[in-house]
Amino acid sequence: MAQGRRLIGFAAAPDAAAQVAAWREWLTHERRAAVHTLDAYTRDLAGFLSFVTEHRGTPPTLADLAALGRGDFRAWLARRGLDGLSAASTARALSTLRGFFRFLARRAGVENGAISAVGTPKRPRAVPRPLSAAEAEDAIDAVDELSDAAWIGARDKALLLLLYGCGLRISEALSLDRGDVPLPRGENVGSLTVIGKGNKQRQVPLLPVVAEAIAHYLAACPFAGDADSPLFLGARGKRMSPRIAQLRLQQLRALLGLPETATPHALRHSFATHLLAGGGDLRAIQELLGHASLSTTQRYTEVDAAALLSAYDRAHPRARRNR
Repeated sequence: MAQGRRLIGFAAAPDAAAQVAAWREWLTHERRAAVHTLDAYTRDLAGFLSFVTEHRGTPPTLADLAALGRGDFRAWLARRGLDGLSAASTARALSTLRGFFRFLARRAGVENGAISAVGTPKRPRAVPRPLSAAEAEDAIDAVDELSDAAWIGARDKALLLLLYGCGLRISEALSLDRGDVPLPRGENVGSLTVIGKGNKQRQVPLLPVVAEAIAHYLAACPFAGDADSPLFLGARGKRMSPRIAQLRLQQLRALLGLPETATPHALRHSFATHLLAGGGDLRAIQELLGHASLSTTQRYTEVDAAALLSAYDRAHPRARRNR
């Protein structure tokens, strides 16, 4: 905290420094910001005030801050770019500044309309990192080897099959009750009703292999239950924790040499990517995943394109010749 005050003190006139101190007090006591959050916000604001001091030749007063124009804020953004700071870091710093100027407007009557006209830097869109089909199958085949209790091994296999075979989020899978899952009856099992984000329901076809794995797990489970009982149980008979699923994937990474990105959510990514690679319709995949926007589902086309380019680079004679 002292370091933040010292840095800001060097880069602001007394009236502005007093408002910075008041802003920090407000964040601490009224917003109850965590220590790391407060430190991050302080660094963001300290860096901006230092830039303004260098840019204008003198530590800024409140009047100077009110007079800053669009060009001043854009010059600060450009400097961050030259310094090699990421778009995500700059977006957070800009958010800090907007919050600080809103505080100045409310508490000190210092208005600056220019900052609201400055666009937030676009962050690179994160591309999902699925497992390959072979990696997903290996994980499902090996997961029951990690538990001494046969029923827990059967539970873990059923859970991974559900994530990979139906594209569920781990929270969606672990919130299921026994009555939510239709038991296998021949080849036509039916569908699963899933409650997703925003409490939205969707129907997901339940593959026979997934239904059979769940039925096998329930037959082996030592805890009795009815239709309203949790489907996946922990060792003590309570609803299974997501942390256990994360631990299983962590153990599988060590056992099978899987990438660090091999998490329970990676199986959902794998479901979507492998459907798309097999000719699945993008709109249908959107419905299966429960995405509100098609643009979210379209991220998987980027994964598929990247995989095709990688295959080309490994196999095409022209690509090998250029190496």
